[in-house]
Amino acid sequence: MYTVIGGLRSRTFRVLWLLEELGQGYEHRAAAPRSDEVRAHNTSGKIPVLLDGTEALTDSVAIMTYLTDKYGQFTMPAGTIERAHQDGHTQFISDEMDAALWTAARHSFVLPEEKRVPQIKDSLKWEYDRALNRLAERLGAGPFLMGETMTIPDILATHCGNWAMNADFPEPPKPVADYFDRMRARPAFKRTQSL
Repeated sequence: MYTVIGGLRSRTFRVLWLLEELGQGYEHRAAAPRSDEVRAHNTSGKIPVLLDGTEALTDSVAIMTYLTDKYGQFTMPAGTIERAHQDGHTQFISDEMDAALWTAARHSFVLPEEKRVPQIKDSLKWEYDRALNRLAERLGAGPFLMGETMTIPDILATHCGNWAMNADFPEPPKPVADYFDRMRARPAFKRTQSL
């Protein structure tokens, strides 16, 4: 059984959702970033942390990649063209969606007040809106980014969509809104939400 450390209203949600999809057992410890419990496993204090036996793994995308490769689900096989396309979606979401949201969060409450530049948020919202339109193009006929197969980038994109909604970022175009609705309707997503 795994141990997942980090609050639900963070990137920890992604890891927990994936574990629910995989049907793997876990213990969830809702520790705050930079808490003693987190720093015991990740000196930066960042969450999430996944404990697999005595190994502590960090960074949500790295953790998700480890789990999907380990179980051969929610991913395309390594070394294939399909995996390269999947990884392209993952990088696009990390670079264009997650990065804009994280930068806005840093300039809202993470950075020391004297280091924050609140005016940057308008530019970040504009960038995020452009990314949503490119995500709509990437979806194609769907229902998932990789066609008929749900993979890591679907979890990442939906998590970013939820984060954006809570951060008052632009609403997605209809194809992306419908996609997010389909993803949020998944039983594993609902179980994770209820933790």
